[in-house]
Amino acid sequence: MIMRRPSADCQGAYVSDTSGRTNVVLSKLTVIGDLLMLQIVFLVLSVGIVTLYPAAFAFQRVLPDALSQQHPQLLRRFFRQFKWAFPRFWLAGLGLYFGSVALAFGLFFWANTNGPVRIVALAILIPLTGMIIGLYLSALAVLPDAAEDSTPKTLFRAANLFLLRRSLAVAGGVIALATWFALVSRLPTLFAIGSGLVPALIGYWISRTRTTGPKKDSPDVSI
Repeated sequence: MIMRRPSADCQGAYVSDTSGRTNVVLSKLTVIGDLLMLQIVFLVLSVGIVTLYPAAFAFQRVLPDALSQQHPQLLRRFFRQFKWAFPRFWLAGLGLYFGSVALAFGLFFWANTNGPVRIVALAILIPLTGMIIGLYLSALAVLPDAAEDSTPKTLFRAANLFLLRRSLAVAGGVIALATWFALVSRLPTLFAIGSGLVPALIGYWISRTRTTGPKKDSPDVSI
């Protein structure tokens, strides 16, 4: 029996296929490494309560670059975006932080009480919490395309309009984020890995969903 050696074309195709798979794996690992690097920087910057939401907004602005791998020097871009976000959103972020703490305390308090008032309070607080989280995720979704002269007012209006147009996607994002919070309550170590990354990825995901509701050229509406 005569054994034929593989042709040069077959060998070249095999080498090319192996090289292509290796490049794909290395590209995925690079993306994961960049995301974890940004997460670490986010944790460091968000230690101060005043810098928490500006750091989250800077993270969101840089996230598409980290996922696409089309722009180098991500850290420099992150700090540039943080410098852009801090003077514009630190005060609104501080109010959002204390409002979130008060809302979480209210939910915890009424969830551990008895009586008919508990049902009424939870019936108000749970939808209110979902709406606020949805509005925050909508703000994250529109941040990468926000203008350089954006203000808290213009960002709120853009997030409000996004929420109305893509309410189903935002609702899915709220459920996903609530699931993440439930996992963190069981495994607190996950907080260090995804405290900034998970909301950023959810916001990025809902920004890429198809538009539902009013058309893009419809007049602005508010809630």
